[in-house]
Formats: sequence, C-alpha cells, structure tokens
Amino acid sequence: MSKRWKVPVAVVAAVAVAEAVALLLRPRTGLVDPAPVKAASYFSPAELDRARDFRGPQLALYGGVVLVQAGVLVALVRRPPRTRPAAAGAILAVALAVAPLPLSAIARQRAVDVGLVTQSWSGWAGDVAKSLGITAVEGAIFGGVGILLVRRLRRRWWIAGSAVVVVVATAYTYAGPIVLDPLFNRFRDLPAGRTRNDVLELAGKAGLKVGKVLKVDASKRTTAANAYVTGLGATKRVVLYDNLIKDFTPDETRLVVAHELGHVHYDDVPRGLLYLAIIAPFALFAVSRVAGHDPTVPALAGALLVVAVPVGIVSNGLSRAVEARADAYALKTTGDTNGFIGFQKRIAIQNVSDPDPPRWESLLLGTHPTTVQRIGLATAIDRSQGGS
Repeated sequence: MSKRWKVPVAVVAAVAVAEAVALLLRPRTGLVDPAPVKAASYFSPAELDRARDFRGPQLALYGGVVLVQAGVLVALVRRPPRTRPAAAGAILAVALAVAPLPLSAIARQRAVDVGLVTQSWSGWAGDVAKSLGITAVEGAIFGGVGILLVRRLRRRWWIAGSAVVVVVATAYTYAGPIVLDPLFNRFRDLPAGRTRNDVLELAGKAGLKVGKVLKVDASKRTTAANAYVTGLGATKRVVLYDNLIKDFTPDETRLVVAHELGHVHYDDVPRGLLYLAIIAPFALFAVSRVAGHDPTVPALAGALLVVAVPVGIVSNGLSRAVEARADAYALKTTGDTNGFIGFQKRIAIQNVSDPDPPRWESLLLGTHPTTVQRIGLATAIDRSQGGS
C-alpha cells in the first residue's frame, strides 16, 4: 500500500476502533427508549423563539472560533516557531486561545444580554488570564514531551505516547478538583440540612462513599444551574452550584444529584478512562501517520486535530447513551417523573437552551440527550409505571 493511502486508512481505522469500543462499552442495561414528544407541547412559541434566536448565532460564533483556530494552526504549520519544542508548544497553545477572543467576547456579551452570564468583564478577563497561564503550561508539556518521544522513539513514539495520554487524563481526573478548580471558584462544605441529607442518602444508594459535599459559587459567573461528581478515590466529591440550591426546590435538586450519582453507580468515570486507554494507541498511531516521521510541534498538533475530531464525534455518541442511563437511574431512584419533566422545562428556559436542536447538531456536538429526549424518557417511564 502506498504512503498516499496509508494516512487516510490509519485515520479510518482509528475511527472504526473507536466505534467498536463505544459499542462494546455502550450501556446494555438501565436504558429506556424515550417516548416521542414535541417541544411545542411543553414550551411556548416565545420560549422556543428566544432559545433559537440565542443558540443559533452562538453556534455560528463557535464555528467562527473553530475556523480562526484552524487558520492559526495552518499558519504555524507552514511557519513553525523557531524555538525549543516546549516554547513552541506554549506559543501554539496561547495563539490558539488568544486569536478567537474577539468572537468569544461577542458570544459572551450575547449571553450577558439574555441574563445567562453574571460575571463582570474584569472578572472574565481575570479568568482568561488564568486560563492562558494554564494553557501555556499545557502547551509546553505537549510540545516538549511530544517531540522528545518522536526524537527518541522515532516511528514508535505513539506507543509511549498512548501511555502518557492515559496517565495525564487520570492525573487530571484525580488532581483537577483540588488543584485547578479552586483557581476559578470557591468551594465550601454544604451545611447540614435537607439537601445535604438527600445527597448522603442518594450517595449510599449509589454505593458512593462521599469524601465531601460542596457548594460552589457558580452564581458569580452564570445563572445556569448544575451539579456534578468529580475526582477519583480520595478526591471524589459531590459539588452543587449555589444557584441550583437557591433557585430550585429540594426535590428538583435531588433529581440533579441522583443523575450525577448515577454515573458513580455505573462507574462511568473509570469506564471513560478505559475507553480512552483502548482507543489511544490506535488514535495516536493515526496521528503519527498524519504528522510524518519528523513533525514540528504545530504539525503534531494539526495531526492530532485531524484524528481527534472524528473520534470525538464517536465519543459524543457514547456520552449521550451514558447520560441517558444516568437520567433513567435518577428517575427510577426518585420515582419523580413529573418533577423531572418540570425541572427539564425550567432548566432549559433558565439556561436559554434549544430543547429540540437540529439532528445534525445533536449528532456532531451533543454530549447529552436533548431536552425533548429527556422529557420523552420520563414520559416513557411514567407510562410504564401506569401513569397517564
């Protein structure tokens, strides 16, 4: 087979392996097919128009950000920085983050206009500065370690690179909650009361020994509400947005926490790392073929992007199935189908989300089921239990 054909074949093979592994790890129990429902049955025309008027241009701005970053990457591939690999990686990472900032600022102002963002511009600038510092360090590590492996191991660098990817991902999952997260938010212990008791009760049902139950000051940035479980082992913790606690009822908060603990019940984080460990060698082998035998840092990053985009689309499909199972777990654990439907309506309106985006958008970019699909899931469970 000629070199001309080896590159696309390697990329297609990596995507095929990702598809196969996603199929292998896809939930086989706990899933419920959603009932067909229409957004117009749950949202007013004004609410739907508001969401689509906001999300459509936001998606276009996101596309613009991607195009700007692609242009910067192409320019740096053609004229790579004449410096050490670590410095080149830092320059590349910062350039990719800085170039689209005007578009990001426009998107942010639109979010301010609809009441979704509450943070001041000075606060946003501070977060950007912190992010750029972290990005520069990450870029330097990518450039330094990546080129070191290429030069030492030549065509077999992808083998060691795969191990590095898994180790780094595991380290981020373990240390992120205690090292990176506090740089951007303040976390406090959730005080005793019904909400904390609910978390501990649900955690017990999920088989989770909760290290900490925390409240995060998300309201200083956004009106969006959420909760999450993060960390591994000793760093595992349940985190609730302060505006989730403030703006939603205890029963609604209980549903959100039950969903997040569903991920713990099914070991979704370890399974995600397993997915990465299996596909990493195939993906990085494809990267090595796209990048060539002696790549620059920008060329290595460009090759990674070429492979990561289609593999990421496959990963999103697996993520949607995993999230649907967590929804089903929350519904079966709490038994509150009506509350779940009401919460999905409220959260979509508060987050200015499109409850029923175009199918292509969900397939390519969606990591969660759509609001309509989640309402359909609750409707299906309610009907199976003899509801109306």
